[in-house]
Amino acid sequence: MLVFCAAARRLRPRDQWIGWSEEQRRRRLPLVVSNTRFLLLPHKTVPNLASKTLRLVLARLSEDWQARYGHPVLLVETFVDPAHFSGTLYTASGWTELGVTDGTGRHARDFYVRHDQPKRLFCRELVRNARRSLQAEHLRPALAVVEAKAPPRATQTAPELKSLCDHFKRVPDYRVRIGFYPLWSLLAIAACAHLADAPRGQKDLAAFSQRLSQRQRRALGIRQDAATGEYPAPSQPTFCRLYAQVEPLEVERAVLAFQRQVRGRPSPDERIVLDGKAPHHTRGQHILTAVTVPSQHYLGSEMVADKSNEIPAARDLFPRLDLDGKTVSPDALHTQAETARALVLEHGADYLLTVKGNQPTVQENLERCVATPSAAFPP
Repeated sequence: MLVFCAAARRLRPRDQWIGWSEEQRRRRLPLVVSNTRFLLLPHKTVPNLASKTLRLVLARLSEDWQARYGHPVLLVETFVDPAHFSGTLYTASGWTELGVTDGTGRHARDFYVRHDQPKRLFCRELVRNARRSLQAEHLRPALAVVEAKAPPRATQTAPELKSLCDHFKRVPDYRVRIGFYPLWSLLAIAACAHLADAPRGQKDLAAFSQRLSQRQRRALGIRQDAATGEYPAPSQPTFCRLYAQVEPLEVERAVLAFQRQVRGRPSPDERIVLDGKAPHHTRGQHILTAVTVPSQHYLGSEMVADKSNEIPAARDLFPRLDLDGKTVSPDALHTQAETARALVLEHGADYLLTVKGNQPTVQENLERCVATPSAAFPP
């Protein structure tokens, strides 16, 4: 009887042998499995039964894992108690001994106790160059499904989280009485979710907060629960109230200040483009955003009013942008005389507008007044 299960979360000898980073370990650990039991009944003696059985099982282990869990496995590990076994079987079967564990075992979900019975650790690659695949920058497509299932999490250190919070402390709190979660803590969590490329709906942010460690929650300014001694995670209703009542322009100023600290100011020669999107977590609300190209510096956003379009939203956004001497390039929807007049006369900008077939008069005038280039050129 052989039993295989999920690999140990952290093993210093194994992780050093593989050579992967902490984030790679978190996202790719399902590609490693652990042989936790190997039992041969002693009433029959068959020569080489153990080694042959192990060889046959390992030959089909990855295929069986693919059929059951939807992905193959690359590496298998096991532990040998030196007080009872010598590990001869694994050594003779081509396994690599990596060292001994530190003599601790899991007692609860996040709690370990020392039992002072270190085990010998053995590992074996199930495919050629398995370690190279596990430490590669990108997994091949057949294995990438494993990383896609890993939930995003915050990777910032405590000092980085505290620095991020400092920017959001300038946003005025809409509450008179503050409980466990200062406003700047909630905004910093949303920013961390953005940096981790995680969904940012209210329910998604609550789930993201649950994955924050106690140290990260403390660094984010969450207040300690005196009854439990822990730093709680904000719930979905907390983020619902945040989205409904926070002042968006103040948040935008804090985000721009954070961007200046991390990336500096954009080049004055870059073009400014405007683009409208309807993010999944906004329930159909439309947002117009201005960025620079090619550096993709964020400049500002404006919500599109109900039963309206991006044209008035763009004209409301222009005064908040530094457009003097810049070239602004919105999409074809904004090819309007009033928008062009506002950019040039009110904000000192140049414009690069697109004309399509839905404006036949303008298109006809352009074709008549502007000569067609003699040679093809890229858009």
